[in-house]
Amino acid sequence: MAKEYRIAVIPGDGIGKEVVPEGCKVLKAIEQVVGDFHLHLEEHPWGSEYYLKHGRMMPRDALKILEDYDTIYLGAVGMPGMVPDHVTLWGLLLPIRKGFEQYVNLRPIRLLPGLVGPLRNKGPEDIDFVCVRENTEGEYSGVGGRVHGGTPYEVALQTSVFTRHAVERVIRFSFELARKRSKKKLTSVTKSNAFQYSMVFWDEIFSELAAEYPDVQTQKWHVDAMAARFITHPETLDVVVASNLFADILTDLGGAIQGSLGMSPGGNLNPERRWPSMFEPIHGSAPDIAGKGIANPTATIWAGSLMLEFLGEERAAQMVMEGIISTVMEGKVLTPDLGGSAGTVEVGEAICNQIYDLGS
Repeated sequence: MAKEYRIAVIPGDGIGKEVVPEGCKVLKAIEQVVGDFHLHLEEHPWGSEYYLKHGRMMPRDALKILEDYDTIYLGAVGMPGMVPDHVTLWGLLLPIRKGFEQYVNLRPIRLLPGLVGPLRNKGPEDIDFVCVRENTEGEYSGVGGRVHGGTPYEVALQTSVFTRHAVERVIRFSFELARKRSKKKLTSVTKSNAFQYSMVFWDEIFSELAAEYPDVQTQKWHVDAMAARFITHPETLDVVVASNLFADILTDLGGAIQGSLGMSPGGNLNPERRWPSMFEPIHGSAPDIAGKGIANPTATIWAGSLMLEFLGEERAAQMVMEGIISTVMEGKVLTPDLGGSAGTVEVGEAICNQIYDLGS
């Protein structure tokens, strides 16, 4: 009997509405090829246009609606010309991450075979690591306020929050992930020379947990030095764990060295599976190219592979990745960000065709 999965699909804004259909197309293709599971893809039209009509990015009971799904498949959030960025972020993406305890943001950084990245003398064998981002607190905790508005004495306060519970669980997840990988290496990134309370606190917890994982090699780096290391020595990295803000910035740099942000997937995980996890590309809504049909759907499709893996459909996940890699290696159907001239739909169809060939 085929396994059944309910997937909430939120295309969102900008190019999200263009790349998500291609991701769904690939998911249906792999479902057909593998044949022992069924994905119920149910779309929700939430985002900036919804906000302009209703004054909210999603319904008041959105989390209640979403909680019975197995996973969430998200496109992008944000249309700066229509709605301020802080409204879109705090109106949809962060409430889902926080409300469903998606405390791990998992972002693979991998230069696929067939692509030439921007780093001289660094190829696919050098750029293949994973970043783990703490996803529910830290610099994005939302604690703060403004007083004396509109006066010369106006003050804005934004406070980072680090709890032992949250820091420990994301670092422990990272140790467990590193233990499963061939290098068995975990690097923690902070700025503890400047943040003498929060980041020293993070460093102390990292050291405490390291004693429980003697089989995992550990390193600590400051975030500025790590930014340089992404460029100079990416081959030395395996699993990298950092706070919400630091990992957010570093993984955009990671997207650049893997060829394009259009290649960068992400998973917002509730590892205990008490709540649904959410999978998305990390490139955002890209309003400058929205509607042109040239957005790279590969990150969204790769995020679909991460989703299948999380659901336990490892064979399907691997076949999707093989379809992506084969398409990239052929080099005939690439979007402009990768030096090609193909459109969004063409890339989606090419990956589907590779999957059909794998199943034949």
